[in-house]
Amino acid sequence: MADLSQFDPNSVSLLSNNIFGLPTTEEEAKLVLLPVPWEVTVSYTHGTARGPEQIFKASLQVDLYDSDVKDGWKNGFFMRDIDKQLLLRSDYLRKEAELYLKFLTEGGDVCENEFLKKTLVDVNTGTVAMNEWVYRQTMELLNAGKLVGLVGGDHSTPLGYFRAIGEKKGDFGILQIDAHCDLRNGYEGFQYSHASIMYNALLEVPQLTKLVQIGIRDYCEEEVDYINNSNGKVVTFFDKDIKARQYEGDTWKMICDDIIATLPQQVYISFDIDGLDPKLCPRTGTPVAGGFETEQLYYLFRKVIESGRKLIGFDLNEVSTSHDEWDANVGARVLFKLCNLMILSNESGVRD
Repeated sequence: MADLSQFDPNSVSLLSNNIFGLPTTEEEAKLVLLPVPWEVTVSYTHGTARGPEQIFKASLQVDLYDSDVKDGWKNGFFMRDIDKQLLLRSDYLRKEAELYLKFLTEGGDVCENEFLKKTLVDVNTGTVAMNEWVYRQTMELLNAGKLVGLVGGDHSTPLGYFRAIGEKKGDFGILQIDAHCDLRNGYEGFQYSHASIMYNALLEVPQLTKLVQIGIRDYCEEEVDYINNSNGKVVTFFDKDIKARQYEGDTWKMICDDIIATLPQQVYISFDIDGLDPKLCPRTGTPVAGGFETEQLYYLFRKVIESGRKLIGFDLNEVSTSHDEWDANVGARVLFKLCNLMILSNESGVRD
């Protein structure tokens, strides 16, 4: 545990310290954050690859008092350095993917273009390598006894972590906060697209026994068919249905109780920032009208823990860069809450 005797949590954050201005090393930290600066397959706007570094900068403005988990930060939160090689690889492959997508949207036939056929192979090979990198990094941290949070990047980034945590923790369910189902099979020809993360997770992670999606409001018929044919393995609370229940008198507590009832004992939170109302994240990769307030989701997460279920991991994705840092500001506060709730769920009592 870090020596905090000289640290003033009420003072200005020092640039020389780590995430949230904490003077914690990786060895001392109970929870370690893995940044994954990757956004190769995004299909609308870009900027999420630099989300982790922008969240880090914004985190220095976050006050450390959390009324839900007082002094949770004393357990130690630490973010690893951005892997510059991974970021450069993402930038390079992103440019290749943009050319490929432009060709597709203009009605081109990739089968007749040797250059773009190679581009597709390069992108798919690159995303496989990224998945393996995430798997190795997260498994190393789990084997060291750390709680782990992943900070993307686009929503393709946590697949390797899903694999690692399944192997380490056994059967679990994902609570997915998202505007999109992410259940497409090889979207746009990209096997590991951000729009395919949950399809791939259900296919490749045998310990994933349940996927519970909330806030979904932008999806295709293929995804609806997948949900309907999943034999209850995928449960989706569409945004319009949540809103309709509220309009007709159901409380958010009643809806949360129904969501929680579908979750298994071990829960992983996969938080795509576009699950929020886009006024909170206007520069995310694919914003969609509708969605949640942050406090609605914090309430749900607290209720998950109060139900006796255990949070075993989380990711936060699709936070994009912007000139005024608004998205990163919101992302940093969501990240701080997720960190604290992980501590609450995994400690019999928070250390003072």
